Amino acid sequence: MSENIFDSLIENDSLFMNRGAFEHGFEPQKLPHREKEVRALGENLVEALRGHIPSNMLLYGVPGSGKTIVTKTVLKQLKAKGRANGTAVKAYTINCRTVDTKYRVVQALANRLERDEDVKIPFTGWPTDRVLEEFRRRMDRRGGIHVIVLDEIDHLVSKVGDSIIYNLTNLNLELESSRCCIIGISNDLYFTKMLTPQVASRLAQIDLVFHPYGANQINDILEDRVLRGVRSGVLEGGVVGLCSALAAQEHGDARRALDLLRIAIKKAQKMGHDLVDKGHVRLAQSQLEHDQLTPVLRTLPLQQKILLFSICMNEDNGLRNISTGEIFRTYSEVCLRIMIEPLTPRRISSLLNELDSLGIIIARNVSKGRGGRSKQINSAIPESLDVMAELRDSEPLIVEASKGKYRLQRPL
Repeated sequence: MSENIFDSLIENDSLFMNRGAFEHGFEPQKLPHREKEVRALGENLVEALRGHIPSNMLLYGVPGSGKTIVTKTVLKQLKAKGRANGTAVKAYTINCRTVDTKYRVVQALANRLERDEDVKIPFTGWPTDRVLEEFRRRMDRRGGIHVIVLDEIDHLVSKVGDSIIYNLTNLNLELESSRCCIIGISNDLYFTKMLTPQVASRLAQIDLVFHPYGANQINDILEDRVLRGVRSGVLEGGVVGLCSALAAQEHGDARRALDLLRIAIKKAQKMGHDLVDKGHVRLAQSQLEHDQLTPVLRTLPLQQKILLFSICMNEDNGLRNISTGEIFRTYSEVCLRIMIEPLTPRRISSLLNELDSLGIIIARNVSKGRGGRSKQINSAIPESLDVMAELRDSEPLIVEASKGKYRLQRPL
């Protein structure tokens, strides 16, 4: 092939001026509608510049509500002010969805303070206590105040327990020439319910809730990114408003709105259109829903597919806020139908947590007084995606299960 394929592609005029403005990692110069949260975080962390220990904090909010970018922005300014004032302030962020064991968290923290003369802490192999001691030693060597941010801390604790929080909150009792505080970022408003009373007491945190963005607020965020990232006159009137409205319907996720607009522009560009209209946004919405969820649904393990099938059957019957007991009853009937050994209720509860972490369902813990705690389950899959069809297409046993008749609870 004599002609380079990129010769023609690179000659096409891009509708983007700066595509990076729509990426999740982009750091905007201002954070619309998060001034109160920026102020609250700053009022606590300013103690580090005074040589005092800031209070531990927990930042709550649904995905895309600005928790991570607000924290990143405030910490960047904190470190800059510390350098200007000659104050020793160190801050580091660990994403607990990718660094998701106690050992790896402490190893990652210790490596942030590594010097040339230090022994390299291996990815695995040392006793965790030894890694903790090395982290403590390096902190004292550095001195000053250390701010430890654990992003998606709920994922870490649900997987390995809260002992890591206990160890980190205990550091100030052992440190000599430095001090530290913890900032946890969680998508789960009920995160502290996961903690033992002893750990919760030691944490003694300040809570900061990031409420979901409304459609008008998301619109302001998009307009700011459009000014930075899209050529003038490319967007038809109403495109930004539609992206904002669609994202506001899904828990006020600003990242979702950015993805919708970015993909809509790419769709228009690929089709050779000079103007992005609402039709391109609808195409982007369809692609997002299918690209994100379809591969996940098709590759779920069999037991999770059966569990999701049981949830969807109850919802198709008009039930909402489905109890774990009702789900387990349906699930057991489905297993009997297809001759699969059912799992225990305890294991089913774990599988529900996994589906929740994947964003396929929403599992909310509720108190039943003396009856203890239970979960209320609802599907989080968009209506435009036929989940039952995806399950049947990817698993012959679900096809067989679909032929059965089940005793489903009637909606009240």
